[in-house]
Amino acid sequence: MSSFLSMKIPTACFWLLLAIGLCACQSGVLNNPYPDEDHQQTVLYQSFSERPKHLDPAKAYSENEYAFIAQIYEPPLQYHYLKRPYQLVPLTAAKMPDVAYLNAQGERLPPTAAADSIAFTDYVIDIQRGVNYQPHPALAKNAQGSYLYHQLSADDIKPLNNLNDFANTGTRALTAEDYVYQIKRLAHPKNQSPIAEMMKNYIVGFTDFAKHVKDQPKTAIKNIPLAGATALNDHQYRIRINGKYPQFLYWLAMPFFSPMPWEADVFYEQAGLNDKNISLDWFPIGTGAYYLSENNPNRRMILQKNPHYHFEAYPTEGEPDDESKGLLNDAGKALPFIDKIVFTLEKETIPYWTKFLQGYYDASGIASDNFDQAVQFTGSGGMALTESMQAKGIQLQTAVETSSFYLGFNMLDSTVGGSSEAARKLRQAIAIAIDQEEFISIFMNGRGVPAQGVLPPGIFGFTEGPSGINPYVYDWQDNKPQRKAVEVAKQLLAEAGYANGIDPKTQEALILYFDTTATGADDKPRMTWYRKQFEKLGIQLVIRATDYNRFQEKMRDGNAQIFGWGWNADYPDPENFYFLLYGPNGKVKFGGENAGNYQNADFDRLFEQMRNMENSPERLQIIEKMQEIARRDAPWVFGLHPKKFSLFHSWFGNLKTNLMANNGLKYRRINTTLRDIKRREWNRPIVWPLLLGLGGLVLLVLPAYRVYRQRTQETLS
Repeated sequence: MSSFLSMKIPTACFWLLLAIGLCACQSGVLNNPYPDEDHQQTVLYQSFSERPKHLDPAKAYSENEYAFIAQIYEPPLQYHYLKRPYQLVPLTAAKMPDVAYLNAQGERLPPTAAADSIAFTDYVIDIQRGVNYQPHPALAKNAQGSYLYHQLSADDIKPLNNLNDFANTGTRALTAEDYVYQIKRLAHPKNQSPIAEMMKNYIVGFTDFAKHVKDQPKTAIKNIPLAGATALNDHQYRIRINGKYPQFLYWLAMPFFSPMPWEADVFYEQAGLNDKNISLDWFPIGTGAYYLSENNPNRRMILQKNPHYHFEAYPTEGEPDDESKGLLNDAGKALPFIDKIVFTLEKETIPYWTKFLQGYYDASGIASDNFDQAVQFTGSGGMALTESMQAKGIQLQTAVETSSFYLGFNMLDSTVGGSSEAARKLRQAIAIAIDQEEFISIFMNGRGVPAQGVLPPGIFGFTEGPSGINPYVYDWQDNKPQRKAVEVAKQLLAEAGYANGIDPKTQEALILYFDTTATGADDKPRMTWYRKQFEKLGIQLVIRATDYNRFQEKMRDGNAQIFGWGWNADYPDPENFYFLLYGPNGKVKFGGENAGNYQNADFDRLFEQMRNMENSPERLQIIEKMQEIARRDAPWVFGLHPKKFSLFHSWFGNLKTNLMANNGLKYRRINTTLRDIKRREWNRPIVWPLLLGLGGLVLLVLPAYRVYRQRTQETLS
């Protein structure tokens, strides 16, 4: 026993020192949250904060859904990754579609035909050969050529929990009929596609087809013809639309028009699979560069490189300075460059930000709480990375988004609406009083640009400089727009009949109502700020906060007076913004996207003339006239265009912001060697506390050990 005790303390010290040594040897890997096998591939690490609701391209229509499905599905067209202005190019299409105009008798018209003479437009699309679907059990066949999993029994389904439980997968070639089938899916009422209402106005026979199949299962549409979508052969199909609508080409770059094999619906519509979340909304099937290999939205989602991906080359040309930035180093090389993309659920910003700084996420946005740590204002009013970010080699990219946020007036309202001069001046006064520059500074850390009109930067018709400001709200001073003084707003208010903000009907402060879904505690400061803006004019603003469903109902019924709204470009064309003020799109009367129910005969006439034109000086002149009408009538308080700030580590390559394309991950590169070096550098174990603790332990125990040794020797003697 005494021999054991005599060795106990030195042995403990030995093992502790050994553990510390091992920590030092493994510097940089102890806190790595990813498995060791990731080192065998090129992996991109990103995060998500909310589970995508839909991964079915007929239903998906939100940014967090497109982050996944745009990598998985391939419409016929896409946006050029590098060129600006944004340019459509073929994706699975062999070339850009052939466009033909027809009269009511189906006779071909010349390309220069007047829009009112065009009854139909044909888009004939040739698709590439050699494009195959990602591996999927819906396409698996046996040796006899029969589908393995299209007639599953209840017993077959019982042990299944996800797509990986199927023993076999299959693939097949993409056909033109797959694109036609997807258009039919858009029309089927049971799919509830968010663009069905819009497409029924354009695709010939869309409405009739929807009525015909409404009571039939989704799988029945394969052999039911749709007049406006026809496969001409295995590699060519035609879409026929009503009239002339040049912007339809942009829709052909959206996931809605991606191909869908009929086998997918047959497979997923089997009774019992949906109960286990084995559905198209959970496990997509496409021809894109990546497929979804794991869908665990409570932990992570993984995109894996499609082993059947067709050849697609990195762009060989771009903007003039792209080559000097290294953006053409991969010109002509086969895509994609990344093998796997791991999206990890991160609901809290602090752990997410910490992992980014440790190098465990390759890119990051900037939350308000971390803004000062990442970005600093320069003396010229610009922004730059802080020294700590620069020391890590982090890259900052900024871009004004193709989005517009505004405060809308219900033009059907008896006080703020209508076309009278008094109502117009009331709206103009409010537009001056609401200090958008202050809002951007306080609530957005400066990440926004005050809007001068309907169009955001990057859209044809947007103008900078003195001619691009809203002259009813701003003056051009010192080579920049300067908001008019509040005294100008007060004068307009008096001319509107509300001197000092007093309502002549009540002889008290004019009361206006702001309808909003901002019901949380975090929204209170913003609502208080809005009240103060109206108080500048002596107007009392009453906040009517409600849930989303009730708010939507009030908007549909025209019961909201003032409201906040926004729009993100579906495609880079002014028509996609000006239609928000087009009279026949009024929300109350027509159920359209004109949320404020604005109507101006001159504006509507110009819109109808502009919307079908190609970009030209003539179109620009019409846009400028429309912009002037909208600024004068002020159906909106033009708010802001958000500015996107993105951070990327030094090992992240081929970075160029593309606000239209959602499928950019296939172009990106990761320098895994540099990443490993930086991770080890930034995550070295801190061993001095262990050494200090060991020293303290020795100092505490050594006297007792000496006494013990002394007594042992005395006993033995």
